[in-house]
Amino acid sequence: MARYQEKKQRLMEALRSARGENIRLGKTTSNLFRERHGGPAQKLDVRDFNNVLHVDAVNGQVVVEGMTPYAKLVAECLKHNVMPAVVPQLKSITIGGATVGCGIESSSFRYGLVHETVQEMEILLGDGRTVLCTPDNEHRDLFYGFPNSYGTLGYALLLKVRTVPVKKYVKLSHIRHADPEGFFADLARQCERADVDFVDGVVFGRRDMVITLGQFTDAAPYASDYTYERIYYKSLRERAEDFLTTADYLWRWDTDWFWCSKNLLAQNPVIRRLYGRQRLNSVTYTKLMRLNSRWKFTRAIDKLLGFHTESVIQDVEIPLEHAPEFLAFYHDVIRFMPVWICPTRAWNRQARFDLYRMDPQKLYVNFGFWDVIRGRKKLPPGHYNRQVEQKVMAMQGMKSLYSDSYFSPEQFWEIYNRPAYERLKQKYDPGGTLKDLYRKCVLKG
Repeated sequence: MARYQEKKQRLMEALRSARGENIRLGKTTSNLFRERHGGPAQKLDVRDFNNVLHVDAVNGQVVVEGMTPYAKLVAECLKHNVMPAVVPQLKSITIGGATVGCGIESSSFRYGLVHETVQEMEILLGDGRTVLCTPDNEHRDLFYGFPNSYGTLGYALLLKVRTVPVKKYVKLSHIRHADPEGFFADLARQCERADVDFVDGVVFGRRDMVITLGQFTDAAPYASDYTYERIYYKSLRERAEDFLTTADYLWRWDTDWFWCSKNLLAQNPVIRRLYGRQRLNSVTYTKLMRLNSRWKFTRAIDKLLGFHTESVIQDVEIPLEHAPEFLAFYHDVIRFMPVWICPTRAWNRQARFDLYRMDPQKLYVNFGFWDVIRGRKKLPPGHYNRQVEQKVMAMQGMKSLYSDSYFSPEQFWEIYNRPAYERLKQKYDPGGTLKDLYRKCVLKG
């Protein structure tokens, strides 16, 4: 902790000296998928806040610095035969980012979103102070208001997070469905099972859906390898049962960025070998994406070929009772496949997170869909994304803010709780050193 305290003091001083400037975190990875138009910024170097300080397997908790990527956090936890209760899908995601940005994975049906597994946080405020936030201390309002604030209230420097025991392997069972109503009904039933550790699914088509159940086991007849030549998501339609090591299960989506590696030609066997095993991961793909965003290679090619494009990269949470209707809308309007399906419900049915208000008594279904829609006809900006937003609002759902948003100010603040946000902003960033949430997430400031 002495080393952490030294780094923290230096960072606090750096932030105080940057008062009045546009502040932005300086780090090596980011899983935000929206452009920034905020102009030059003073970057706070937080790259060395990336250490796991203590794993307490007996009490089920890990103390970790906020910029630690999950690849490092998981590796340390597995040495003690535990894992963070919820491990987001990509190695490049950081624990702080997943907490402030509402991360999810296939254990979320039991433990909720990532921020629901956090027990305490030390947060750096815009004026250079730090505060320790817990569910029951004087900063409980920030504890419950921090998720979905995206760095506009402060930055998580240190977190204590719940862990759960693991075994060496995970047994997978893939259950095929052809009817959406039956698919979602079965998804809900599987979430009630006490003997299941993980639940998620994939929609491949209108009548082609798969639920995957994961169960820890000490022994396995084999362990499949999806880290190089074989592609995990394709296996869901090819077999009913599978076994992975626990580490490979947690990173089953990382090798191919779910299925988005196809856009970087990484699913072509020849190109795949050129990448090599070590570069088939979200870290590589994110770097290539950032390069493309900066130099606009694909935009130039699309323009040359006469295509108009819109990126539709979204994760939305829909109450279970509305999930079939949302999927029907998706098939009619957005259309590209596959779609990731992940159930989630509150860990603590009494807790209320002010800026990401989901009914803690309900089971929600996360729909994850990430691709580009191309067409010859020029459409208004955000044509498809706006339709997604309207449907989510009509379904009483929630939309993550890591990607493009087009809400009007009135719509945005009705969803994301303007009164609570303004109280937090006034208390913890009264000088407005950090950006406003709407300006940052919708106006891309």
